[in-house]
Amino acid sequence: MQSTTLAKAAAKARGGSKLGIRILQHKYMYLLALPGILYFILFKFVPMWGLILAFMKYNPYAGIMGSEWIGVKNFTELFSDSKFYIMLRNTFAINLFGLIFMFPLPILLALMLNEVRHEAFKRINQSIVYLPHFLSWVVVASMTFFILSSDVGIVNKLIAGAGHERIAFLSNPNYFWGLLTAQNMWKEAGWGTIIFLAAMAGVDPQRYEAAVVDGASRWRQIWHITLPAIRPTIIILLILRLGHMADVGFEQVLLMTNPLVMSVAEVFDTYAYSIGILKGQVSVGITVGMFKGVVGLVLVLTSNYIVKKMGHDGIY
Repeated sequence: MQSTTLAKAAAKARGGSKLGIRILQHKYMYLLALPGILYFILFKFVPMWGLILAFMKYNPYAGIMGSEWIGVKNFTELFSDSKFYIMLRNTFAINLFGLIFMFPLPILLALMLNEVRHEAFKRINQSIVYLPHFLSWVVVASMTFFILSSDVGIVNKLIAGAGHERIAFLSNPNYFWGLLTAQNMWKEAGWGTIIFLAAMAGVDPQRYEAAVVDGASRWRQIWHITLPAIRPTIIILLILRLGHMADVGFEQVLLMTNPLVMSVAEVFDTYAYSIGILKGQVSVGITVGMFKGVVGLVLVLTSNYIVKKMGHDGIY
């Protein structure tokens, strides 16, 4: 028994010394990664101790130590709230729209940009499609209002000028999810091409040359060379995207929401803001955030498991 313990201790010591040797050998790489590591420690891991408030009735005057411990009561009240299933439906519907229409768009756009052979024209187009990413959601929402509003919107002015009845794009619940998706597509599709263009840049040019010799068309080269080369990147980004299925852009939804579309606009993010910040029920707001995190974790683990069973590389 004692020999076994000593052997384990020696193995741990050797493992620790090997780790120290690796750090010394690659000290500049670790130093380069240090800011990112510190960021995740300070802003991702350290704040996790606050999740304990989800199991308490937090009183800001009493503090964390003086607040009442209530167990899973916050979760029970959340799941029994009449708004819960409405929020669940709206959150997943908006994300499903984004997954179907938004996720493939950067891939298609990157494929198109990759086929442009004139470098100056390619760079100009890249800059143009990147620009919307740097606009705030306040600007995007204002632009949407001036384009689609019933009274001052350009589109409705054209419709009225043609003799047709104006369309309530911003106050009709039937248009809300599609409108959010269209805004995301316009704002983020160009920025999303960066990773895919970087993956395409790593494809060996000799593969394309061999395909040309074999008489393959550009479509065949894309289908048999480019897409298989970026498949691992697509899979990893898809898994990470599924991890955010319980998240919706809070600022975007908040700015686009009005009383007439509340039935399709109430999501977990806006609910946590209204109940946790505006009404001061911090514990309930944290409960919502913890629920979202658990849902995201389950979806990531499940999708990663399925991907690996299909023979592809997952995120771990």
